[in-house]
Amino acid sequence: MNDAHFHLAVNHLPIVGVLIGFLVLLVGFIMKKPQIKNTALGIFIFSAVTAVVAFLTGEGAEEIVENLPGISETLIHKHEEYAELFFTMMLILGGVSIITLFLEYKKLPFYKYGFVVCLLLSVASIGISKYVGTSGGEITHIEIRNDANVIQLDSQDNDSDDD
Repeated sequence: MNDAHFHLAVNHLPIVGVLIGFLVLLVGFIMKKPQIKNTALGIFIFSAVTAVVAFLTGEGAEEIVENLPGISETLIHKHEEYAELFFTMMLILGGVSIITLFLEYKKLPFYKYGFVVCLLLSVASIGISKYVGTSGGEITHIEIRNDANVIQLDSQDNDSDDD
């Protein structure tokens, strides 16, 4: 299994994980069950760990695909920018989840705010995950590229022919 294959195998885990964690946390709030909310925190922590793996395998994946025909450096760069933002958000969400679990374990009265912060961070992370996932898919899946990215690709190919 090369770096590109490994990246493709793990990159879906944080994206799907943060969505599942959000839904579990929402159910925990609705049902007022601390066990369900704690499960959501565990899912967020797991998702943050998988985000680290996905992020660290991205560079190796880039080295493999950047020289393939039809691959745009512009699309790779756009994906990298979104990935850095998503990675940062997932680290923050995972960290706040760990802190919230600790505060709840110590029975500190303000741990409840941690769950609210996690809910808000997960919503933001889900929004960013849409862009990181789509931009990653656009690198090799021409069928999902929007017109602007196809035009950008065509103009780059023409520019490189002029050199």
